[in-house]
Amino acid sequence: MQMLDLGGDRWTVAQKGSTESIPATVPGCIHTDLMAAGSIDDPFFRDNELKQFWVGETDWVYSRTFKASRSLLAHDCVLLQCDGLDTLAKIEINGRVVGRTDNMFRAWEFDVARHLTTGVNELRITFASPVVEGIRRDKARRLEAVGDDTKLVGSNHLRKEQCNFGWDWGPMCATSGIWRSIRLVAFNTARLGGVEIRQRHAKNRADLDITVPADVVKRSSLTAVVTLRDGKKIVAEEIVSLRKGRGRAAVTIKDPKLWWPNGMGAQHLYTLDVQLIGADGKRLDRRQHRIGLRTIKNIRKNDRWGQSFYFEVNGQAFFAKGGNWIPADAFQNRVTPERYADLLQSCAEANMNMLRVWGGGIYEDDTFYDLCDELGLMIWQDFMYACAAYPTDDPAFFENAKLEAVENVKRLRQHPCIAFYCGNNEVEMCGLVKDDIPFRMTWAMYKPFFDTMLAGVVKKHHPGIDYIPSSQFSPTGDRRFSSNPACGDAHVWNVWHLKEPFEWYRTSLHRFCSEYGFQSFPEPRTLETFTVPEDRNLTSRVMEHHQRSGIGNSLIAHYMLSWFRMPVGFENTIWLSQIQQGLAIKYAVEHWRRHMPRCMGSLYWQINDTWPGPTWSSLDYFGRWKALHYMARAFYSPLLVTGLEDMDRKTVELHVSNTTAAPATGKVQWTLTTAAGKTVVDGRSPVRAKANGNTRVTTLKLRDAADQHGAGNLLLWLELLVKGKVVSRNLVLLVRPKHIELQDPKLRATVRRGKREGAYTVTLSAARPALWAWLELEGFNARFSDNFLSVRPGLPITIELTPSEETTLAEVRKRLKVRSIFDTYQERTNQLEH
Repeated sequence: MQMLDLGGDRWTVAQKGSTESIPATVPGCIHTDLMAAGSIDDPFFRDNELKQFWVGETDWVYSRTFKASRSLLAHDCVLLQCDGLDTLAKIEINGRVVGRTDNMFRAWEFDVARHLTTGVNELRITFASPVVEGIRRDKARRLEAVGDDTKLVGSNHLRKEQCNFGWDWGPMCATSGIWRSIRLVAFNTARLGGVEIRQRHAKNRADLDITVPADVVKRSSLTAVVTLRDGKKIVAEEIVSLRKGRGRAAVTIKDPKLWWPNGMGAQHLYTLDVQLIGADGKRLDRRQHRIGLRTIKNIRKNDRWGQSFYFEVNGQAFFAKGGNWIPADAFQNRVTPERYADLLQSCAEANMNMLRVWGGGIYEDDTFYDLCDELGLMIWQDFMYACAAYPTDDPAFFENAKLEAVENVKRLRQHPCIAFYCGNNEVEMCGLVKDDIPFRMTWAMYKPFFDTMLAGVVKKHHPGIDYIPSSQFSPTGDRRFSSNPACGDAHVWNVWHLKEPFEWYRTSLHRFCSEYGFQSFPEPRTLETFTVPEDRNLTSRVMEHHQRSGIGNSLIAHYMLSWFRMPVGFENTIWLSQIQQGLAIKYAVEHWRRHMPRCMGSLYWQINDTWPGPTWSSLDYFGRWKALHYMARAFYSPLLVTGLEDMDRKTVELHVSNTTAAPATGKVQWTLTTAAGKTVVDGRSPVRAKANGNTRVTTLKLRDAADQHGAGNLLLWLELLVKGKVVSRNLVLLVRPKHIELQDPKLRATVRRGKREGAYTVTLSAARPALWAWLELEGFNARFSDNFLSVRPGLPITIELTPSEETTLAEVRKRLKVRSIFDTYQERTNQLEH
């Protein structure tokens, strides 16, 4: 087999019909090529997005020359392989059309041997405007899409990244280009097809049924060598003969090392090596797959609350902890393996075990799934349909979509991280399936596609993995009531969209909460990347331009008035919005964990950002942790102590939630102090926290203390100790934070060199309680082992600080800022004492 990589920087791109071109890079997209050439300004900066709409409305021609050797052309078959063309493309070699494409999510290949010549050849790919074509199709047949005020029209007619046309958290930058790898591949006789591995598990053994398909272009005797390795050790090896282009191998592993989600065990990966051998004994092709041995099921069975909805891996039920993943950039070619690794490692560090790849984005790159395999992040995989009606009754659309589904399921099925498939995001929830309303899908259009076709693709090509047609979804009862708390998964948006208070979450008894969220602003350093000083006001034109949820800024302010004292200045408002966001999601998660096993999943909206701005994310566009992400590490911890306050009765129930498979024995320590830090009363209670469930420890009666000191002058500090070590801390308030009579905490920080190279330790202490204290290293990106935490007098907390760049101890001490909620409403500069 011989390959010629056609990527790199030897491309040019021009508007169709123009003789002027600019350099281009492949993989890439037209926007990044135009930015590199200085032809457009950064669409993320200020309101430059408004100046680039013409890009998506234009046809673009990518071209390059390449040399084809005589040896390459001498092969039995020569293919042009395009892993991703975005989207409406015509491919020409030496002036002759070799193919056309109309689906961003498919890989395409064309037999081009007859079009090539020895020596120099020209490859041209013309991309028609997705915006123009989307509008044309929408005019011919109107199909409704939710959120037209934040989207370009017509995206639902094209098999293209839906949020590329805009969403309520991202820009309208309709891209074109060669967005994944492109190459020439030449081979003789045969090549391997998509190897399929099916697992059967029994006690102390795993049986693998391995199907080896081959694409045969010349009749020959073919064999395959199938080798399973554990590191360098060969576990099993078989030689199989291929008949009619197919062979099968059976492998048994005794005492297999299982793959587990993050926090449940090791993420053990075996390597499956498949080599295709010709009649002469020479290797024709080779494929390697890393596989994990595990079972995963979505358990839906009747119980006392209705019908369960939870996941079980290797026979063990678990509470899903995580969030929703969207594309990590509006221009996907900028998402490097290093960027994937940083974002996903951040998820694992926050004790997450599941991410939902949302249906308005893309089927992610192989690198993404490889990293999830390594980190134990289970993937709920949506098919790429979201918040719109689709022309599923069009035979061409249906067939194109089916091929897309087959190809992507076959690509993903080897990954142990794949836990679940879902047909679409919110198509049923948004009322887009109605028999009696124009511009929507009828059930006769919807069910053959989402209930039957996609389900059939999963069943055939990834058996053992479960599927639902939509999220949210109610599998029992009236399907039109898609937010049934007795069954299925739910998108819980009463807090935020319906302006319910955070306490409303405690009325939600849904079985699996697969989407819910609350917005905040990214930190000042991120805001500075798209604003100039005069923009830095919440109601400035540029700040409002980057706020894609029309109600966003006003809702942040609405809740802030309800919960906190009004902050002083722009920067304090930004930081306080993050604390508020974290508090909202904390209310939800703690409640749902207290109701295990009735509720068995929390996937908040959203993990990451596609551009910088105010959104629901916990990791901003640059991967910087917001307060929510630090808080998630706490509220997603395996063992969690919480307090459920009753403000009327002045009581607090103490609970320990345990998401591990083993009971935990320890004790809960609690201390009631005044807002000035003086101890009122304390105590401790033994606890045996049941496995994979919640345990109510005791109820504290605090009326006497509240009557004596006032509820607004009390803070309840909780600690859970197991084997003498604090594994969870929490703070319970009897009033909203704005009514707590805080005093200046007089925070003090002692900075020393850390044990790890390049790291530093910061020991925080306070003379009086410091609520939601946070550290910032001015001028540096920095990652902290903890942040946005409450510091109690007499109990210093040590945090590890890791700057992104090399620096000195003196510089860290100079640049370190530490503030708390008290500082957000004070007219003063940083009061940190060193």
